[in-house]
Amino acid sequence: MSQVSEPGFQASWFYSFWKFSRPHTIIGTSLSVLGLYLIAVAASNGNYSLFPLLGAWIACLCGNIYIVGLNQLEDVAIDKINKPHLPVAAGEFSTTTGKFIVAITGILALLLALLQGPFLFGMVAISLAIGTAYSLPPIRLKRFPFWAALCIFSVRGAIVNLGLFLHYSWVFQQSQLIPSSVWVLTLFILVFTFAIAIFKDIPDMEGDLLYNIQTFTLQLGKQAVFNLALWVLTVCYVGMILVGVLRLAEVNSLFLVITHLVAVVWMWRQSRQVDLQEKTAIARFYQFIWKLFFLEYLLFPIACLLA
Repeated sequence: MSQVSEPGFQASWFYSFWKFSRPHTIIGTSLSVLGLYLIAVAASNGNYSLFPLLGAWIACLCGNIYIVGLNQLEDVAIDKINKPHLPVAAGEFSTTTGKFIVAITGILALLLALLQGPFLFGMVAISLAIGTAYSLPPIRLKRFPFWAALCIFSVRGAIVNLGLFLHYSWVFQQSQLIPSSVWVLTLFILVFTFAIAIFKDIPDMEGDLLYNIQTFTLQLGKQAVFNLALWVLTVCYVGMILVGVLRLAEVNSLFLVITHLVAVVWMWRQSRQVDLQEKTAIARFYQFIWKLFFLEYLLFPIACLLA
């Protein structure tokens, strides 16, 4: 009997672990590791090895799981209202199991990064420190809208992009000067992630209000934050289109302009279908924004490779 049930138990455990890792953040982290690798390859005139990519990817995945896992451990009561499907809130994982996963992935992230080089270790260590300050009392920066947004877009926008490029440049023995293309992508992701940071709280008003987690949505209202996020994202795309128009030497201008024009039009069309009174509709559009985020880590590196 146990032989029959064991595979089912294992499948259930790994599915819960997948949910615990917050898949959209795992995909975003994976694509950022790949995207910066491709930009570094383009800057090195085709000099590459897959081992740095694999090593950085595993270290960053462990760091990602540590950060999102710690947040869930500190937000169990809130998640029972806002995100009851998450494994700790749903009772699929005990708090002890969650703590074990967070401890192991945090240690592995730091150890793997340390073994691979100073820039990757610095990037991972800073990201984990900010992630800890974001969730863990007594600091718990997520209580404050400005600091919560700053934590998210500083890690996703600046620290990850610049740290990964410097790591790959160090591995490939290239110049440590950061090229214009990386600064352009970093600025785009920095502003884009700000939009994600403010938008993510729109469907979570009920739990945030009950547990006194101050967010821009509670302070300004759903419609205002929704509109602000849309216009912030529009500025991102218009800025990238202007980079193409100005013909930055390190990117293929035509590819950059066409793809980002299509993306911004697509975003506005999708936004027209969102009913802010429906939590599921808001959540769907939030996931759509993440898909646009994923897409950028493919589009921009391709533009660099085509230059």
